[in-house]
Amino acid sequence: MSDAPDLNVSRETLERLKTYEALLRKWTPRINLVARSTLPDLWRRHFVDSVQIADLAPQEVNHWADLGSGAGFPGLVIAIMALETGTPNRVTLVESDARKCAFLRTVIRETGARATVINDRIENIPPLGADVLSARALADLTTLLGFVEQHMKPDGTAIFPKGETWQKEVEAAQTAWTFAAQLAKSKTETGPVILTITGVARV
Repeated sequence: MSDAPDLNVSRETLERLKTYEALLRKWTPRINLVARSTLPDLWRRHFVDSVQIADLAPQEVNHWADLGSGAGFPGLVIAIMALETGTPNRVTLVESDARKCAFLRTVIRETGARATVINDRIENIPPLGADVLSARALADLTTLLGFVEQHMKPDGTAIFPKGETWQKEVEAAQTAWTFAAQLAKSKTETGPVILTITGVARV
């Protein structure tokens, strides 16, 4: 088990995250939750990466929805941290793969995180009305903004980590959508960024 970096969280929160890590290492060989190449650097590549997304969110959040949750990054990390910080009040994890949903529910049970798992396709579920919407390595920005329109409150905030081709994605999305985007460089990798997006509307 790799050493956890200083995430600036309480000992209780760190213990919950270590429980999550142990379950992730146990389940990954069976259902391919994360790329095996990232396992030696699990904390930086997945946990620290999720914490930096949480740091960009508004101070007080009622409902956070994480789309295409997969192994639970960043949604499950945010739900675990919320036990300490009190925000967000609730987290919804949307994942279409039933086996990954079983993993997410196991982590929720073992850590006591306040999160709900929806096992369905994003486009099939009723509007979530989320204050914050996140999605990590799920789809291109144009597709994601369609999900924003469906599942986020009009005054909400979307937070999307993006790879090195983020500029092309933004330019492509601007042909169909208007939005304001703030840029933060990733703390865990050189090249990728995190887009914080508000004011989404169709052109």
